[in-house]
Amino acid sequence: MIAVQYYKTPVGELILGEFEGALCLCDWRYRKMRVAIDRRIQKGLAAGYQERSTPVTEATMCQLDSYFQGKLEVFDLPMQFVGTVFQQDVWRALMTIPYGTTESYLGLSCIINNETAIRAVASANGANAISIIVPCHRIIGSNGALTGYAGGLLAKKRLLQLESKPNIHEQLRLF
Repeated sequence: MIAVQYYKTPVGELILGEFEGALCLCDWRYRKMRVAIDRRIQKGLAAGYQERSTPVTEATMCQLDSYFQGKLEVFDLPMQFVGTVFQQDVWRALMTIPYGTTESYLGLSCIINNETAIRAVASANGANAISIIVPCHRIIGSNGALTGYAGGLLAKKRLLQLESKPNIHEQLRLF
């Protein structure tokens, strides 16, 4: 079974999922592709959902709390990606985009050494089921405009604003 738990963030509600000791789901509960994402994960892991808490979902909530407080920039959680090899390559590439920065779809295509796959990269980005932790919100249009996001453009804007604020704890350490 995939243990699922719901978690309310300052920018929307997430559904967290753990399978065999690894996070396989951290996605917007009310996104448009909810049914398709759930179907892909359940089919890929040959397991259904069961609502319950696990050490992995509890650790995820704890780290997300720290992230939203501006105290955590890099997550440290065991993860299991459920998708095609190409999608998994894109999701791993997303994890190389540093906190507080953004990248374009073309830039993400270049990271995976496939500059002609911009549309496929955008599709894989949209299929990411481990939002925030796998930072698909850091991908913007080539012109700098915010583009589609599973949690909605307001959530994307708020996440990018959170990441762009100077960390007060780092500043205080200078004195």
